[in-house]
Formats: sequence, structure tokens, C-alpha cells
Amino acid sequence: MEWILLVMALCKVVLPYPTVDVPLNSPPLVKVQPRHVHLALGESPNSLSVTWSTVNKTGESIALLYVDGKEKQFKGAAKQFVDGGEKHLSQWIHKVVLSNLKSSHTYRYRVGSHLGWSDVFEMRTLPSGENWSPRLALFGDMGNENAVSLPLIQREVGEGVYDAIIHVGDMAYDMAEKNGVRGDIFMDQIEPIASMVPYMTCPGNHEWHYNFSNYKARFNMPGDNTNMFFSFDIGPVHFVSISTEFYYFLNYGLKPVIAQYTWLEKDLASVDRSKHPWIVMFGHRPMYCTNNDRDDCTKFETRTRTGLPLINMWGLEQLLMDYGVDLAVWAHEHSYERLLPTFNRTVVPSPDMLQPYSDPSAPVHITTGSAGCREKHDDFGPSHPDWSAFRSTDYGYTRLQVANATHIRVQQVSAEKDGEVIDDIWLVQHNHGPFKFNIVNNEL
Repeated sequence: MEWILLVMALCKVVLPYPTVDVPLNSPPLVKVQPRHVHLALGESPNSLSVTWSTVNKTGESIALLYVDGKEKQFKGAAKQFVDGGEKHLSQWIHKVVLSNLKSSHTYRYRVGSHLGWSDVFEMRTLPSGENWSPRLALFGDMGNENAVSLPLIQREVGEGVYDAIIHVGDMAYDMAEKNGVRGDIFMDQIEPIASMVPYMTCPGNHEWHYNFSNYKARFNMPGDNTNMFFSFDIGPVHFVSISTEFYYFLNYGLKPVIAQYTWLEKDLASVDRSKHPWIVMFGHRPMYCTNNDRDDCTKFETRTRTGLPLINMWGLEQLLMDYGVDLAVWAHEHSYERLLPTFNRTVVPSPDMLQPYSDPSAPVHITTGSAGCREKHDDFGPSHPDWSAFRSTDYGYTRLQVANATHIRVQQVSAEKDGEVIDDIWLVQHNHGPFKFNIVNNEL
């Protein structure tokens, strides 16, 4: 027995447990580990922003980019976010801008600090200029529960199918629930997508808590500055992200409605259609729908379309006509619906009546809010207005493929049918610019 004790004592001396050199008074490693890593387009064409979260303050926000066998370091900053729930849980949101990136280039990167680093992720930058063919996935109303479309989208992003993602509002259901923990889980869920391609967003009604504080803190969009409206260019397309929620949460004030309207008109007027012939606008609540849930879009005068009740001011539909917005993408309704070219609840005829999407004279509206959430489907009503061309309650998402300056392909993918395309159109426009339909005389 004595020799056994002697051997054990010697082992303790010559084989000590390994140690980690952690700075004194540092918080536990698990609290400083990066999580929720996601990308967004930067404000300059050759840049991206990467955002992540840590529970504790780390003192630094660093992104390490690996290219051609070398490591390049970018530094940013972090802000503390305190959830408005009863526990007032806090976390630190880090943002770093990756600048002067090579176009059409695959990079490996990781984020963090000297206290802890993320996994190594891979991303591919967009081609330069306007003369290329972007591919995007668009959807809204994807929750933490019942996210039926998410596995298909994750797989396609991994296969390199998309250049960017657009989430048209309503996330997690809801990000503020459980003192923000549901939002944390949702950010984990989208990390396999959002760490690889830019994940562009707009707010929905389920982000309303504490004046949209979770949304504003977690997503950093180019030029947004927490206003919740911004625009960006991808190839030949000028994308515009708006907040429809200003029109419904007037308890937060009228000023955002006016500010967004003023900004939107200026932004649309500034688009150089010779460089960016296509304009695609997205926001959460649709101007039109045929669902049976009595939402605002089921009524004759939708707020975002005709303006605020009684005063009928700051409606957006006329701006879409005046500046020739080609495609308007919405969500909110847990279904998919495609409209014919429509203005003021009237189908606007195209030059060839048999090809309504060839040189249309009004915007085409798409509602894609069926990605999957705990509220399940929204059914359609019995009436079927002539402006509604196709509708489906299948869980799914939308593919947008921009072929060139004159052709865009829009497809709806059914997640219930294992990725089957259930709707497929080509939107063709040779005459980009203002639409000149006269609703009074029903004339072009």
C-alpha cells in the first residue's frame, strides 16, 4: 500500500493538470464566447459588416480574415444591449466592418477577442459592378418553432445557391419573449445561413416590443442607424427596405412615418436606372391580400397603400408608381400570393394581355410569409379578386434570380413538397422608369 501512495504522490508532481492562461479577474470563458454571428452588406460596395454577441464585455471586437495563407485583422466596437423584460438581461453586440474586400472571393474568418474566438466560417463576396446575375432567397414570418423552411434554406446556402438572404420581418416569434432568450435561440438558428451570406432584414409587427429594441440591437443594416429603413444595391438591382410598422404602432410617434416617406421619395428619385434598372422594395405588411383573417390588407384602404386613416397622408402606393418600382415583396400573411400588375385595386393591362408580366405598367406584388412559425398557416377567403393571380398556403420561401437588366425570375418553393417549385414567372421590363397609368380614365 505504501508504494502505491508513493507512486500517486510522484504522479501529482510530474504530471500536473494542464492549465489555461486566463487574465486575472476575467469573466468565465463561456460568457465571452462569440455567438449569433451574422453578415450584412456594408455601406461601400467592397465591404461587409459582421455582427455577433457575447454575454459579458470583452473589451475588444476583432474579426480575423484568412486569405492567401495570411491573417488580416479588423477591429470594431461593441454596445451593451439590455432587454426590456423583467429580468433586464444584458449582452454585448459587436460590429466590425470588413473593408477593401476582393470581389467574387472566398474568405475564411472568425470573430471574437483575446478571451475567446468563434468557429472559423466561410463566406464569398459578391461580384463587382452591376453586370452580373444575383440570386436571393426571400421570406418572412420564420419563427423559432415550426421553422419548416429553414433546413432547406440552410442546405441551399451551403451549396452556394444564394448571394444574399432577405428576411421580410417577423423573427423568432418573438425575439423579446422569455427576456430575449427566444431571440438568442433564433440567432443561433440562422447562424449557419447568416454567417455565410448577407442576411438583410426589415422589421415586422412581432418585433414591436420596447420600440423594436431587440431588432435594432441585433441587426446592423447599411445606412440604417436604427431608423429601420435603408437601401442597398446588388448587381443591377436597387433594393429598398422599409418599415410598414410605423403606420400601425403610432404610439411610438408620427415622426417615423414622415421621416421614412420623405427619405423614400428622395431615395427612389436618386436611382440611376442606367446602372440599376430594377427597383425591388420590401416591407412586412402587404398592401394587398385575399386572406380571411381581417388583417389590414384585406380591407379596401390599407394604411401603407393609401395613408393613415382619416387624413390619407403618406401612403406609399403612388410613390411606387411615380418611380417605377418593379417588384414589391411583403410577408405578414402566412401564405404565398402573387398579384398581377396592380394599382389602386385595379389590374393594369400590359401591352400583351396574354403576357401580363412582360413590360408591365404597374408594380408586381408578392407576399411570401409562409417560412413557418408557431402560428401555422393563414387561409384564404372565398373571394378571389381578379388582381390575385396565384396563391398557396404551403410552407415555403421565394427565390429571386436576376438574369439581366430586363429579366427577373421569381419562383416559390414549397417546403412541404420537399423543395418543389410551385410558382414560376419571368418578370420582363424593357422600359424601366415611372409608370404612367391613369386610374381615373383607366388609360396608359
